[in-house]
Amino acid sequence: MHAAYVIVTVLAAAWVGFSALSLLRRAEFVVGPLVEYGVPESWWTPLGLVKGAGALGLIVGLWVPVIGLAAAIGIVAYFLGAIVTIVRARAYGHVPFPLLYLVPVAVAAALGIAA
Repeated sequence: MHAAYVIVTVLAAAWVGFSALSLLRRAEFVVGPLVEYGVPESWWTPLGLVKGAGALGLIVGLWVPVIGLAAAIGIVAYFLGAIVTIVRARAYGHVPFPLLYLVPVAVAAALGIAA
């Protein structure tokens, strides 16, 4: 179980880290929808930094489990908020995208708790 936890956690952290960098670098495939959802541009950098901190927290959690669990809870909350934002913007077809990030982090958290 421990190997699965490490592998899933590293992959989830890399995936969320990619999302953070994409937002911080203002990749069109990220910021285009944010404009559509009505997310103010002044929020983009803080949101990217929060995702980056969460990804880093997942990695640190491999050695300090409570940090990893806190990071996972924060990332899951972040992407649940993203789903709420998407639904409020009535862009229902975009709901699966935050789930692509939320699910691996939730699985990593569950494996960490089980380990």
